[in-house]
Amino acid sequence: MRKKRDIIFYKQYFTKFFAEQPILVREKIAYVFKIVRTVEKIPRKFLKHLADTEGLYEIRIEVNSNAYRIFCCFDKGKLVVLFNAFQKKAQKTDKKEIRKALKLKDEYFKNKK
Repeated sequence: MRKKRDIIFYKQYFTKFFAEQPILVREKIAYVFKIVRTVEKIPRKFLKHLADTEGLYEIRIEVNSNAYRIFCCFDKGKLVVLFNAFQKKAQKTDKKEIRKALKLKDEYFKNKK
């Protein structure tokens, strides 16, 4: 499969989360990342835009009955920048986690200039 986009990690927010997860969760994350890297149009099942967030997306991971979310955004159309991640415990995504992701996204673009 040909790569459509790169995935980069902003600081160590995501990598720290990833290292703490059980092997099954890490394998599922790797599988979803492969999809994100290689398919032209990423299925909504795996990537969803968060309404009212100016370009913030969540990568969606399901393992058994557990849901995980990884916040990201696109940079120049080809780059997915990964920020904070967490295990989702409620029906709605925690607003505190969304605020944190938006802050990290702003920080990323500010530092990039």
